[in-house]
Amino acid sequence: MQTLTVDFIMSLDGYGAAEGWPGFWGMEGPEYLGWLEDSPERDYPVLMGATTYRVMHDLVKGGEPGTEAMDAMPKVVFSSTIESADWANTTLVRTDAVDAVRELKQSSELPLRTLGSVSLCRSLVAAGLVDRIRTVIFPVITGATGADAVFGGYPDVRLDLVEHRLFDGRLQLLEYAPTVLDRAPLAE
Repeated sequence: MQTLTVDFIMSLDGYGAAEGWPGFWGMEGPEYLGWLEDSPERDYPVLMGATTYRVMHDLVKGGEPGTEAMDAMPKVVFSSTIESADWANTTLVRTDAVDAVRELKQSSELPLRTLGSVSLCRSLVAAGLVDRIRTVIFPVITGATGADAVFGGYPDVRLDLVEHRLFDGRLQLLEYAPTVLDRAPLAE
């Protein structure tokens, strides 16, 4: 069975985007971009919801720097609202995402990962299908302009740190193995 990594970039206060801010909050650096470029994960199938698909498709078609590699990535989009997926290497799935991802974990030749897709990730974590939660935290607070609270609406989850790294002296990667809790732990 393949693994599934939920992958987010976010502000320190937990937002995945912010009104008026550039991509990567304008803070991407050569070390971080090099890590993205050299990562073997760039060839792993990327799971995303309809909103992320539309946003990323528009960024690529608009020539946003650093997005060119997304055309070649295998993409699986879960949506009941998208009529057709006209982006290269994209599979459109209209059935239940949790059931489809459960099947993908069994049948995929490569590990799976997500891109954005806050609500999709929330449902996959709640279903216990996520093997890793990885965040890259950008050193900004977007309290006034933040959008897409990354972990809003999640169940309680215990996280065990399995990897950490600092990029460009300011971006912090944290990777955890999650355990979904059916109740809050009792104090001892």
